[in-house]
Amino acid sequence: MNALSKSEQLKNELDDLRPLDAEAEARIMQKFRLDWNYHSNNLEGNSLTYGETKVLILFGITAQGKPLKDHFEITGHNEAINWVLDVVKDKTPLTEKFIRELHTLLLKESSYKEAQTPEGKPTRRKIEVGKYKTQPNHVITVTGETFYFATPEETPAKMQELIEWFRKEKEKSDVNPIILAALFHYRLIRIHPFDDGNGRVARILMNFILMQFGYPPAIIKTEDKENYYAVLRLADAGELEPFVEYITNNLVRSLEIMIRGAKGKSIEEPDDLDKELALLEGKLRFGDKKEQLEKNPQILKELSDELFFPLIREFIKVCAKFDRFYLSKKILSINVRQIFDPTEIEVLISKLKNILTKELDLSVFRIEYYHDDFFNPKFPNFSHNTSIAIEFRTYSYLIKIRDNTTYKETGFEKSYSEIVLPNKLYSALDEIAKSHKNFIQGKTKSN
Repeated sequence: MNALSKSEQLKNELDDLRPLDAEAEARIMQKFRLDWNYHSNNLEGNSLTYGETKVLILFGITAQGKPLKDHFEITGHNEAINWVLDVVKDKTPLTEKFIRELHTLLLKESSYKEAQTPEGKPTRRKIEVGKYKTQPNHVITVTGETFYFATPEETPAKMQELIEWFRKEKEKSDVNPIILAALFHYRLIRIHPFDDGNGRVARILMNFILMQFGYPPAIIKTEDKENYYAVLRLADAGELEPFVEYITNNLVRSLEIMIRGAKGKSIEEPDDLDKELALLEGKLRFGDKKEQLEKNPQILKELSDELFFPLIREFIKVCAKFDRFYLSKKILSINVRQIFDPTEIEVLISKLKNILTKELDLSVFRIEYYHDDFFNPKFPNFSHNTSIAIEFRTYSYLIKIRDNTTYKETGFEKSYSEIVLPNKLYSALDEIAKSHKNFIQGKTKSN
């Protein structure tokens, strides 16, 4: 396979240039990360253009008229890539737990997807994050035949076998990292362990393996998806060599880009001008954020379904972790004006959705979580209160997560064409949880 020989020569040339200048390497890796985010998601049907993807990742600006779901796919994928880029430096081993954590970062939270029953009737299937599939996810091919992946019952054992196979192959003295990474990609796809996100997970893990061996990531371009799917079908028929060669050719392109960058040369590709023009268009279109979008029922509904309600769910889950320390707990909403138990999250969300459809000029969602009566009588009795508020202003929304007992608060204000990146929201919730923990420790310290 000529591609393998060429990749080996290029890898040696790259190694001779190491260590790379820090700024040059950062610029190269940013290009790879942006390309990787765009192409891997677009392969799966994401509607954001390259320019819209870049504006979202670099500036947090969303594209008007595009589903928020597509934006969250990009930000989740970018967070997963950043995590992989960090852990690969620490020589983190590839395990089933690692793969499930990656899937959780990628999809963020459970959702529902349109599907069909075995009898061909339409249904909705729950997509669980970080968990192996519980229902078959076989597909119907263009010829009408059913292509069978591993069953839910087979999946745990097959995933364990895959990890054991990988570990043994990796330790061999004559291991070829490119063949190993490509075959791991294909074997994971054949299992299809998750309800959704299998292709994106497979490509991230393939690149994780390549980077463990000092290679750059291989980017499979969406413009070339027919060839990608064609070699996957050949692999399904037992012909693995075309798939390995296809992955190698894509890796050769990445090696050539990295070598050019290491030598201080241009890392632009022939289609990069089109990408930059798309980015320029996005910047010009969204130049004045205050004039992007005014509050309206449609944008409030879309933001609530894709951002606010999932955030409220996560806020309640984080607060509920402290239920064990108190004898009484309750949730209050100024919108609904009734008391809820932490187990009634979906009841609360349902009522908030009803309010959203009726109050056309809604100004705020506010949820308060009360913990009363510390459980251990050896200590003085105390209580705690945390809240989340989402204010809907004319041209922007404001999210405030607050520990009302210690006065610690984190806030984010964005225009309606922007989203708060998920990692920032999760960090804010973590900080509020730490504040509550420190509060309890302070109250019980003297004893």
